[in-house]
Amino acid sequence: MQLDFPFHVTRRGREAHTTSEGHIRDMIEQVLFTSPGERVNRPDFGCGLLRMTFAGSSEAVDAATQSLVTGSLQQWLGHLIQVQAVEVNSQNEAMHVTVRYVTRGDDESRVAQFAR
Repeated sequence: MQLDFPFHVTRRGREAHTTSEGHIRDMIEQVLFTSPGERVNRPDFGCGLLRMTFAGSSEAVDAATQSLVTGSLQQWLGHLIQVQAVEVNSQNEAMHVTVRYVTRGDDESRVAQFAR
C-alpha cells in the first residue's frame, strides 16, 4: 500500500492509501502537472502540461504536447511503465490527456485519463 495522492485523511483520521495501480496513476498525474522548476531538489522534474493549456487549440499544439508528455513519462517513469500511446485533445479552455501504458512486471495494459 502506498500513500494516496493528493494526500488526504480518511474518516477515521488516518492517511489514505491506494493500490500499486493507483500509485502509478498518481505518479503519472504528478509528472504531467508539475512544472519544471517547481520542485526545489529536482528542478528538471515534470512536464509543464499546465502551461500548454494556454498555447491555443490546434493540431500542432496537440502534437507538441503529445511529444512532451511521452518524453517526460519515459524519462521519469520509464522504470515502472512503458508508454504505448498518448492522446491530447484541446477544447476551449480544457485539455484532455489519455495515457495508455503497460506496467512493467505484470505486463498489464492500462489507461489513465486526465483533464484540466
